[in-house]
Amino acid sequence: MCECETRNAVVMATNLDVDIAAIDELIKLGRFRSKREAVDAAVLEAIAYRKQLKALDFLGTIDFQQGGSSMPASGEAR
Repeated sequence: MCECETRNAVVMATNLDVDIAAIDELIKLGRFRSKREAVDAAVLEAIAYRKQLKALDFLGTIDFQQGGSSMPASGEAR
């Protein structure tokens, strides 16, 4: 296996059984230049999606106070 550093990430060569038709469709839809680029983007999008799902756990748990802000309005002295 080859490990090298690119784009602030460690990259490791792997062998995976993947749905080539799905990757080909992703390449067309996302206008990616390579399978590698498409898979990298898909992994990053999956991570972002999972983080959003996790953030939903906090929905409705933060209490906001009605009324004014504690920050001064624009142009007011602090």
